[in-house]
Amino acid sequence: QVQLVESGGGLVQAGGSLRLSCAVPGRTFSTNAKGWFRQAPGKEREFVAAISGSGDFTLYANSVKGRFTISRDNAKNTVYLQMNSLTHEDTAVYFCAAKSSSVVASRNLGWDYWGQGTQVTVSS
Repeated sequence: QVQLVESGGGLVQAGGSLRLSCAVPGRTFSTNAKGWFRQAPGKEREFVAAISGSGDFTLYANSVKGRFTISRDNAKNTVYLQMNSLTHEDTAVYFCAAKSSSVVASRNLGWDYWGQGTQVTVSS
């Protein structure tokens, strides 16, 4: 099946920044709605951010508003998550996801395709 590939995770100091990338090989899914989720140890997977196929609509979890920015480059079939002012609470495995259409509609429903995850660790 279609595989989304996350990259850019790593270890960063509290207050620092990191940029994650999510790519799909080839031209497929270039305008699908995409999003980011994360799962911290011992916690449920939670929504982080989403972006519509055209990039004109975005959603953010309250916990990351003002700190994280989701963007996309459809020519590269890549979605980014710029993370600033990181805290240890942001430590998690971050997953990229995609819907089957260009519309976000729901932040928690309709995510049909997922990546393998990339680890983000923020030292405190």
